[in-house]
Amino acid sequence: MNQLPFVDVKSPGPTTAAVIWLHGLGDSGHGFAPIVPELRLPAGHGVRFLFPHAPERPVTINNGYVMRAWYDIKTMDLQNRADEEGVRQSATLVQALIDKVIATGVPAEKIMLAGFSQGGVIALHLLPRLPYKIAGVMALSTYMAVPDKLKDEMNTLNKTTPVFCAHGVADPVVPLQAGQAAFNNLKYAGFNVRWQDYRMEHSVCAQEVDDISRFIQQLFGV
Repeated sequence: MNQLPFVDVKSPGPTTAAVIWLHGLGDSGHGFAPIVPELRLPAGHGVRFLFPHAPERPVTINNGYVMRAWYDIKTMDLQNRADEEGVRQSATLVQALIDKVIATGVPAEKIMLAGFSQGGVIALHLLPRLPYKIAGVMALSTYMAVPDKLKDEMNTLNKTTPVFCAHGVADPVVPLQAGQAAFNNLKYAGFNVRWQDYRMEHSVCAQEVDDISRFIQQLFGV
């Protein structure tokens, strides 16, 4: 199985925790890496950030153009937007990366999974299916793939894991209601989700960065 390459932002002190942050369609791990200093985490915080690059693949809605994508998008219709086979393949690759971080000595319960847009789809897909408990999940401007399979495929290991769902109220790419539907699906299934929306489009704003920083510090006690 191919290993995901990633941008590695080392912790300033001894590594005690890790964040694996998945980018959106057509981006790369370099896209979100500059956010780390913006989080203004305390000195010597011990959090390592990994920003993996999605595999390159043709994307149907972009005329088959090859780009970094966690899965193909054949239609903008939200019910069928996420290519299930691609989602599952990428989820397997990301889980292998989590395993790799665990093998370095960081326990699963000190690893957070974050994702923006397509990356968030993978994070939300993994949350109820992982074979171990992780520290938390950040689902940014995203939605859920195969929500109808959640009940049959989920386990209870991450039922109490904090999940931060954030979305722009004017998002033209992933409509607000798609993010709310993902939140509600997890909430009704008994997961520990919280919701926050922002006056923005399909992006990340300063207030959201502050909230993300607070979430990370609370989870890891830094």
